[in-house]
Amino acid sequence: MYNPKSSKAQEFINDKEILDTIKYAKENGSNIELIEQILEKAEKMNGITHRESAVLLECSDKNVLEKIYSIAKKIKERIYGKRVVMFAPLYLSNYCVNGCTYCPYHLKNKTIKRKQLSQKDIIKEVTALQDMGHKRLALETGEDPEKCPIDYVLESIKTIYSVHHKNGAIRRVNVNIAATTVENYKKLRDAGIGTYILFQETYHKETYEKVHPTGPKHNYAYHTEAMDRAMEAGIDDVGIGVLFGLYQYRYDFIGLMMHAEHLEAKFGVGPHTISIPRIRPADDIDLNEFPNAIYDELFKKIVALVRISAPYTGIIISTRESQKSREEVLKIGVSQISGASSTSVGGYEQKESEEDNSAQFDVDDKRTLDEIVNWLLKLGYVPSFCTACYRAGRTGDRFMKLAKSGQIVNVCQPNSLMTLKEYLIDYASNDTKQKGETVILNELEEIQREVVKKKAKDYIHQMQEGKRDFRF
Repeated sequence: MYNPKSSKAQEFINDKEILDTIKYAKENGSNIELIEQILEKAEKMNGITHRESAVLLECSDKNVLEKIYSIAKKIKERIYGKRVVMFAPLYLSNYCVNGCTYCPYHLKNKTIKRKQLSQKDIIKEVTALQDMGHKRLALETGEDPEKCPIDYVLESIKTIYSVHHKNGAIRRVNVNIAATTVENYKKLRDAGIGTYILFQETYHKETYEKVHPTGPKHNYAYHTEAMDRAMEAGIDDVGIGVLFGLYQYRYDFIGLMMHAEHLEAKFGVGPHTISIPRIRPADDIDLNEFPNAIYDELFKKIVALVRISAPYTGIIISTRESQKSREEVLKIGVSQISGASSTSVGGYEQKESEEDNSAQFDVDDKRTLDEIVNWLLKLGYVPSFCTACYRAGRTGDRFMKLAKSGQIVNVCQPNSLMTLKEYLIDYASNDTKQKGETVILNELEEIQREVVKKKAKDYIHQMQEGKRDFRF
């Protein structure tokens, strides 16, 4: 039976409810009267239900589609403004005991080069990332309890935070590791992580078990209930996501929205982030084996509907996506993107050769961080390296209350400008610096509260004199 407050995976991600929702959406996909009511509700920016989202997903009317994009754009601009948060993944190890059919890290793959970073290697990688200008990382590993135990992850986090090179520092480490125990989540919390991220891959249980035929990840319920254990352990910022293309997009989209509703219903806080990756080619992965891969226009529509359904959630798009695709979805929902990413183990300090490949998937957007920052500035966005909310304790329900009330702009707007200023001074090319300085001057004047504007200008002036790491 469907119960969004339940602790059991097959009750809060209920197969019958998803199938009934798909049926309901198909029956009402042309019901313009109902669709207009849903759109009217969406415009209030308080979110819509998974059933309402499914109806909009099913609707093929061009005018409705334009309205969906318009509402998604307005919601993003109201809550996130022009800010786009920047981050990079850091792969610690690609040893893995699972048999995932879509990932080249799977145990039976004998062509990929297996690697694991030592703590000295991590220092080199983090130094290289700091030299680019990164301040926020997403830590990634394969699942191997012997080669990559929780103690190794914790030591690696400590090492990352310890590296201070020139004016660089990684101020927040988000963690994307395999589902684990409440005890281990408490250890991650105490290590000072930002968001705990775990992709469901697919919510369809039969398909989930098929694409995870062996290894601990085969356990659907244990994996699906991981966010509950993380939040019970005191990690109040969690990030969910599916890998579109493993199963039918309608099913996984509805499951994703139900998961967000479950976290809100049970813990009073929805997911801090939702990631929307699509299956990509990789070492021994053939996309022809995945007929459910989604096309660009459908991908864009899904991003817009996630933004409408979960207005206050950060939406993440990685370098799996092309420059063109990223530009499209930034307009209607995406608020976080990776830059200059390496999906290899040890790919920042020195690029891998083809013979030495350890990458998890192919990167489509291969531009440098400076090129991406320049591009964002040119498009009218404010690239942000801010980590202030994590460090000031504005997480979980505290962040959501500020976001839902609109007050978050009072800290996010100046913080994004100050971290952009840091980047411009320390790392940017001349052209990027010129574009960025113009944006900062213009955006400072848009700050509504005079006391905040005055303080931000003072902090930025102090940065010119060599000081760093100011935040509201």
